[in-house]
Amino acid sequence: MMNVISVAFRVERPIWIACLFVLALSIAIGIMYPATVSVNYYMQQLQIAAFVGILASGAMVVLLLGEIDLSMPWTATAAGMLACGVFSSGAAWANDGTAISVALLMGLAIGGLNAFGVAILRAPSMVWTLGVNAILLGLTVVYAGGYSPQTNASPLMRHLAVGRVFDVVPVAALVWIFVGGILVLVLGLTPLGAWIYAMGRSPRVAYLAGIRTRAVVFFAFLWAGLCSAVGGVLLSGYSGQAFQAMGDPMLLPSIAAVVVGGTKVTGGEGRYLGTVVGVLALTLLSNVLSLMQAPEALRLIIYGSTIILMLLVSNRRAQAHP
Repeated sequence: MMNVISVAFRVERPIWIACLFVLALSIAIGIMYPATVSVNYYMQQLQIAAFVGILASGAMVVLLLGEIDLSMPWTATAAGMLACGVFSSGAAWANDGTAISVALLMGLAIGGLNAFGVAILRAPSMVWTLGVNAILLGLTVVYAGGYSPQTNASPLMRHLAVGRVFDVVPVAALVWIFVGGILVLVLGLTPLGAWIYAMGRSPRVAYLAGIRTRAVVFFAFLWAGLCSAVGGVLLSGYSGQAFQAMGDPMLLPSIAAVVVGGTKVTGGEGRYLGTVVGVLALTLLSNVLSLMQAPEALRLIIYGSTIILMLLVSNRRAQAHP
């Protein structure tokens, strides 16, 4: 139990900084736009954060190994399109459960392909997953014929994305809590979690210690593919249908949130609480920029600069004391 608490709730320097950033943004929103501040407003932001948070849950495990998965955007897009396509096919077997199950299986298949390339073929994860992302992009465009497919999300997909429990708590947030809870338990209670951190610190030492390094890499990318598929299903439910490139805007926030939350890109260090706070911080930042009605170019500049600044501040001590 102590391991679970350590993995989930140990507060380190980057987490404190991200928490202060969230607090500062919340105060700024309250001062600048007091009419928007309400329980419903923050629940809406939590709903939006859940989409990024689920993808970040997959990105975190891969980053803990010192790897990266750049196929997440089109894994999410392809999974969403497949789920909507299956549900709208009119087949007797096509229903809510089947549509979502097929999408999740697709996410696992793509994760398995990424793991095969990295663990078996020893390909650099950045290059391999980028190639897989390009392949998925092409296949999706062929499937859609260059247009958004004329398919609709199922009622269950819509409920998971936009539904509310007691008309207050977003169902999407509960899905995020479920996904995050599984990850926290795996990292804190199972040997697999210890192996992930060990491999992130030194893959060679982990291998010499008898850890099944290939199996660990397969788990990480399978988990990332599954989280991407879940995110794609929710994004489709939120929009009412899947559309091309709907996963692209999720790549930067999902990876940045993990890194801003204290997970090292070189692997071996990171807490899930940091990822959660990082997701909330970037979600609120994006919303503030939208409320300000800043031009898209300026929003991108501010968004990117803020991420870099948070990273520099949070890593200052680590650079001074390696």
